[in-house]
Amino acid sequence: MAHIALPDGLPGIVGPLTQYPETGIPLNALAEAVLRGPSPLTPGERELIAAYVSSENDCYFCCQSHSAVARYHLGADAHLVEAVIKDLDSAPVSEKMRALLRIAKKVQMGGRRVTDVDVAAARAQGATDKDIHDTVLVAAAFCMFNRYVDGLATWAPDDPALYEAQGVELATVGYARQSLAA
Repeated sequence: MAHIALPDGLPGIVGPLTQYPETGIPLNALAEAVLRGPSPLTPGERELIAAYVSSENDCYFCCQSHSAVARYHLGADAHLVEAVIKDLDSAPVSEKMRALLRIAKKVQMGGRRVTDVDVAAARAQGATDKDIHDTVLVAAAFCMFNRYVDGLATWAPDDPALYEAQGVELATVGYARQSLAA
């Protein structure tokens, strides 16, 4: 049961975003910008970063939700989501993505843990300033989103089909266009 009164039947972050549209609308806009806005990283890559950080933060709702969105965007490469979450070092991702995910992990542990060596390793694999910026921003935003969801003890459904349906909706409709009507 959530720590505060939230609309019935709205899982995870959807409940507080709906209950408090004065913050829900800008938070959805932030998600839209960092996950779907202009970037050299594809929406699938950014959703993969969000799912990975959410997994590392042990935020079940966000991990399941963003894993589903990432799988939708990645299509034939959907298997990468589970592989990264299971073991980044052995996951069959590009070396550039592996280096960016390592930066994301450092952000998840604490932003100051990102070192010049981490950034140099990403650059050596072809990462640009914008790739690095966007990785850090997605990771930082998801640390906030994960703590928002879990700090309020929001409801997280167990049914994988619900996450897959939500993943399709978010991948096709986006975050800013999501209805926040209770």
